[in-house]
Amino acid sequence: MPILGISDTQVLVKVHAVAICGSDVAGCLGKTGRRIPPIIMGHEASGEIVALGKNVKGWECGQRVTFDSTEYCGECSFCRRGEINLCSNRRVLGVSCDEYHRNGAMAEYVAVESRTLYAIPDTVTYKEAALTEPLSIGFHAVAISPIKLGDKVLINGCGTIGLMALQSAAANGASRVIACDIDDFRLDIAKKMGATDVVNTSRDDLVRYVAAHTGGEGVDLAFDAVGLDATVNASILCLKKGGCLVCIGNTQPDVKFPLQYCVTRQIRIQGSCASSGEYDRCLAMIASRRVDLSPFLQTELPLFEGESAFNRLINREPSLMKVILTIDQ
Repeated sequence: MPILGISDTQVLVKVHAVAICGSDVAGCLGKTGRRIPPIIMGHEASGEIVALGKNVKGWECGQRVTFDSTEYCGECSFCRRGEINLCSNRRVLGVSCDEYHRNGAMAEYVAVESRTLYAIPDTVTYKEAALTEPLSIGFHAVAISPIKLGDKVLINGCGTIGLMALQSAAANGASRVIACDIDDFRLDIAKKMGATDVVNTSRDDLVRYVAAHTGGEGVDLAFDAVGLDATVNASILCLKKGGCLVCIGNTQPDVKFPLQYCVTRQIRIQGSCASSGEYDRCLAMIASRRVDLSPFLQTELPLFEGESAFNRLINREPSLMKVILTIDQ
């Protein structure tokens, strides 16, 4: 007998923890066109399998799992070569746009495709596992970059994704990591997470600072986790000749950048979309404590206080990095 709410290839997950993403906050404010109401948001989550579709193999009820926020078909040309984040039929949990409507995990239960599941290691909590998704975004950005041992790296924007990229870059052998933001609290966290230099761009000239501290050459790699004209341009101007900018943030759908500068200095610009099967490696990093999630675990509220949580994030409460909503286990 079919289980109400899930297809033959899905599992039903009882949600135990779901984090609020910045994109959820923007969606709540109606800024993106990707949270058209009515919609249950939430794509950074973890929980326990409570029901299986009839064609699901390799999973059991009671298993602790997290899941990729990207649903992919597994059959298109991109999926066949492992680029599931570029799937021609890609859908994202908790997103409602002109193309599709897919309810997310800010609920007691969520139905997800079994191919997107990942088992949570015994040493990892539900709350930590819910942060696998944002970690995978930063991890993926670094993984597709041309980073090399000893590279000098700039992280522009020290929100959740920027800080995840910072830790991933440090883990990949960056010798110098310059982190910048307009918030001293976030810069303090960046320093604790391995940044060798921190720059508050509301007070200091980033381009001048980078030039002065790299012998005038610039950094090998820049990761822009904001996506504004100002941050993209500053990141480009901080690069050495032949350097690479990886764009993760997309606050603005369009930005202006110095094309001639990029051409004459042979600057590479690389977009980074979501993640592509890196959850296992990210969960291993969490389990082995090679990544510091503590700044994102400070604020926990029950799901029924979600409205309050969103208001605190919308109002930019000082020192609030992340809110994780939980459901009684």
